[in-house]
Amino acid sequence: MHPMKIFPYFYKASESFDDDDITITTLVTPNRFEVLRKLALRYEGPLSVTVHIPLPTFSGKSTSPTLHGSLRALHALVANSQDLSARADIHLVLSPFPRAFNAWRNLARLLAPTAYMLLLDVDFAVCTDWRASVRALLRDGENGVARRLREGSAALVLPAFEYVKQTEGKDQDAFPRDKRALLDLVRANRVAPFHASFAAGHSSTDYRRFYAAKPGEIYKAIQYQPAYEPYVVVRKDAGRCDERFTGYGGNKAACLFEMYLSGVSFYVLSDHFLIHQSHTYEEEARRSERKYNRRIHSDFKEETCLRYLKRYSDQGILNTPRARNAQEECKKIKGIGKIVVQVTDLCPRRSIECSSHNSF
Repeated sequence: MHPMKIFPYFYKASESFDDDDITITTLVTPNRFEVLRKLALRYEGPLSVTVHIPLPTFSGKSTSPTLHGSLRALHALVANSQDLSARADIHLVLSPFPRAFNAWRNLARLLAPTAYMLLLDVDFAVCTDWRASVRALLRDGENGVARRLREGSAALVLPAFEYVKQTEGKDQDAFPRDKRALLDLVRANRVAPFHASFAAGHSSTDYRRFYAAKPGEIYKAIQYQPAYEPYVVVRKDAGRCDERFTGYGGNKAACLFEMYLSGVSFYVLSDHFLIHQSHTYEEEARRSERKYNRRIHSDFKEETCLRYLKRYSDQGILNTPRARNAQEECKKIKGIGKIVVQVTDLCPRRSIECSSHNSF
């Protein structure tokens, strides 16, 4: 939505990876370079990273580090990290716009070298070896969740946590490395579900069930809500991130909403988790940007619903399981709910007539 200079593969990974591997896709600004280094140190798979370096504003005034200084810092980061130089494709974005998060996410996803990705914020620490578990699952020809993941109709949720006292969450080297250690911290009220004060963001993960789940269990997140924004392993071509959402508030939820309408259901990995590394937020920017994103959210939901329902109608699959998520969710939207009901009632199950452009 905004002019930006994009340099794909500004640094190219020296290693190559199988197509069925999982790429962590993330985005980074210069103040998070050290966190990126730690992520690459912990994760032994491929990474696709969008690095945004701010240009001076059009007025010529900027409080950001200079372009050349940031580029030197980026070069030093890659040169001094064998993990990054070996496994990370780094794509550079230059623009005066500080938080075009979804545009940056789309770039990292588009250029991911594997068929599967983990959509991740760089401040989350990889605590367990979920990559090995997911790759083993993908090789299981009899597992229904694996089949759905391969065909693009399932996403695997890594439950997100944070330290109750932010001072305890600054050092990822001290984070738990298995579920038993995590549960000890939860029972001690030192670790809690991420952003528990905003339940809509992660409560669909059903943390009570996660705590009680048996080893190896994968369960479906059945109480979806449109603000749900988990960190998921999914095919990289599942939905997109709407680039109207710039700045804080609703940007990642928009990615997951479109993913859900595309026919993806969410399944929770009960042996694995992520923990947020504490950092300060730009509170004034968060307040104003959330207000802006709330204003466009209703239009986004209506437009996305109609786009997917039209697509399913054209394909003749409007009343098949693939379109069920879109039908159920879009009926709840006040502005278009009646239209959705009327159109779906007119289309008999699997009817070829519903592939007509006249359905809408």
